Amino acid sequence: MLAINPIETRPYVQRSRPEAPERGTLDERLSHASERKLEAKEHVFCEGDPRTHVYRVEEGVIAIYKTLFDGRRRIIDFAYPGDFIGLGVLGEHIMSAQATCASKVRCLSASALESLAETDASLALKLYKSVCQDLVAARSLLVTVGQRSAVERVAAFLLALHRRTGDAPNDEVKLAMRRSDIADLLGLTIETVSRTLTKLREMSVIDVEQGGTTVTLRDLPRLTDLANE
Repeated sequence: MLAINPIETRPYVQRSRPEAPERGTLDERLSHASERKLEAKEHVFCEGDPRTHVYRVEEGVIAIYKTLFDGRRRIIDFAYPGDFIGLGVLGEHIMSAQATCASKVRCLSASALESLAETDASLALKLYKSVCQDLVAARSLLVTVGQRSAVERVAAFLLALHRRTGDAPNDEVKLAMRRSDIADLLGLTIETVSRTLTKLREMSVIDVEQGGTTVTLRDLPRLTDLANE
């Protein structure tokens, strides 16, 4: 496990003065938890590291992946702001977590969080929902990789990303990861991901800005049909 060093944070501007969090709650613990900034490709933790902390993503995107026996990487999911990573019951991490772009996480003691969940029903429910979301994502990935075509896979990925960032203006989604990351997740080659995005753009289903980091979903019903959802 990488050493966790507290980092001074910038003040968070509120539109109205927030109420002080109840002592001992998750919000209070998060407000006092150490903050860790990550550069692109920097790991939060690696497979096999002792599981001493749980992390909440504050900014950026974290790729959760497994290293195969032949050395290849297989991305299982992406974690976005508000997601918890590092949850589990084993004493070590069974997957690795790597920032796809400049990111920030809050670091919470795993034992302290689990002790708090034993007496805080709302926290226990939140952690339960987080684990359920991981399970849904894993099952969806099995269907995507096993049964869907390249167009269906990329369309489903864009729709899933849109659901996570549904408040973005003009139905825009940010691709805060490399094409290789998307390819690893969907079980495709980088070239296939790029060709499929181009095909969707030529079909007037999406627009891709120059640089390829912002995608506008121009025709959500058609994209849903193409995703076979």
